[in-house]
Amino acid sequence: MKSYWSRLLALVLVVAIGLMGCSSPDSLTGDYRQDTLAVVTVLRNALDVSQDSPDKAAVQAEARQKINDFSARYQRVNSVSTLSSFTTMRTALNSLAGHYSSYPNRPVPQKLKNRLEQELNQVESALRRGA
Repeated sequence: MKSYWSRLLALVLVVAIGLMGCSSPDSLTGDYRQDTLAVVTVLRNALDVSQDSPDKAAVQAEARQKINDFSARYQRVNSVSTLSSFTTMRTALNSLAGHYSSYPNRPVPQKLKNRLEQELNQVESALRRGA
């Protein structure tokens, strides 16, 4: 009887681990255009949040998570890595992630905000062109 229960437990664990492995670890859909626009929206929200806002930490955490998810999903995808929208998006993501890593308690400087806004506009226009 002991062997029966140990085999049943092993089977349940294998099924549970298998199902957990099939789930998507990130919040992105896999559609490059849709995912990029979603990340752009989150980044704009993170840039627009005021320094004294009570949900500033949550907005920045969501932005960091989206940056990580986007990078992890599309970094090695050859079909999108040559697109101008992708390279511009990576530049914007790296700039904001670098600021959050180096200066976590400081607001994003206006000069960086202006540059990021310009890059996000370029990403959107490149997506409209299909590039």
